[in-house]
Amino acid sequence: MAGHSKWANIQHRKGRQDAKRGKIFTRLIKEITVASRMGGSDAGSNPRLRLAMDKAYENNMPKDTVERAVKRGSGELEGVNYEEIRYEGYGIGGAAVIVDCMTDNRVRTVGEVRHAFSKYGGNMGTDGSVAFLFKHCGTLLFAPGTNEDKLMEAALEAGAEDVATNEDGSLEVITGPYEFTNIKAALEKAGFKAEFGEVTMKANTETELAGDDAVKMQKLLDVLESLDDVQDVYTSAVMDEA
Repeated sequence: MAGHSKWANIQHRKGRQDAKRGKIFTRLIKEITVASRMGGSDAGSNPRLRLAMDKAYENNMPKDTVERAVKRGSGELEGVNYEEIRYEGYGIGGAAVIVDCMTDNRVRTVGEVRHAFSKYGGNMGTDGSVAFLFKHCGTLLFAPGTNEDKLMEAALEAGAEDVATNEDGSLEVITGPYEFTNIKAALEKAGFKAEFGEVTMKANTETELAGDDAVKMQKLLDVLESLDDVQDVYTSAVMDEA
């Protein structure tokens, strides 16, 4: 598609996420609590908890807030018992959508998610209907002009799974989901600081949308992301900014 740029698209998405900072503490506290409950309160032996705590500190969450969330999860403090639920479906143009939730009321959550899909042009599917189209992984994006050979050497030495070159010249390092933090730190030590990085569900094939379809798809994603019980929304859709 003319004007499609991985770099521009990631920057656009990052800007939208930064604009939603008000919700990020709530979501991180839920993630820390559930990670602690499921894998124990020791971040050294619980990679999911370590990842959540690292993200919390990156977003300037106070240490005592993080520690209270860990204690609530491990049972040392009382707290709400959240369960994880994943919903799957399709958006505009058949783009795949995954909605990861944490909730204390499954009936409320499924009703809100289903309503968002149906009202904004999507369809909620069954369990497993689109998850196979995604890969759970870490991704680190480096600006066009980064030395590809040196980055690849450093990334593979650090244990990365792959290094991809995008059409716009940006470079993407793919990691295992729980190796993300260590590989990111190793690359920074080697002099490579990513412009954007996250652990995500990465679509194996992208669905490119433009014009009205892109606007409608973005609306659906925004509505899903605004729901209180939603932690993350992943999609195969790429909205062209040209």
